[in-house]
Amino acid sequence: MQAAHKTSAAFIAASWGALLLGTGAFLIGLWNAEMALNEKGYYFTILLFGLFAAVSLQKSVRDRVEGIPVTGLYYAICWFSVIAALVLLAVGLFNATLLLSEKGFYAMAFALSLFGAVAVQKNTRDSMAAPHAGVRRVGDAVPPPLE
Repeated sequence: MQAAHKTSAAFIAASWGALLLGTGAFLIGLWNAEMALNEKGYYFTILLFGLFAAVSLQKSVRDRVEGIPVTGLYYAICWFSVIAALVLLAVGLFNATLLLSEKGFYAMAFALSLFGAVAVQKNTRDSMAAPHAGVRRVGDAVPPPLE
């Protein structure tokens, strides 16, 4: 396992900013869009699905790098879910009766949201792995009892 380094406050702020800006822009765009409620629900569900899938994939990749067991099936499902979210968004936008600029807006806000979610998850994981004096994490070796 690699030594953990403390994440800079600037990168933490940028990560949260990307997540909030991307998600907020996507949701404000949906709120103001002149489309049927079921269509808004479709895009909202894809956003939630994509965010969860991206965070889950990032965690699975990180677990494998750190030697924490992740089943091949779960790892494959994570990849499939991220790809499915991207494909579902692309198909929805391709068939939507929106201006090309609106389609681009939703695609970019979605991409920024996923990036922000992955970065926030990474920062959270890094802060948990940063060395803390006297604090053990789950999975750390237990020292032998003193005699």
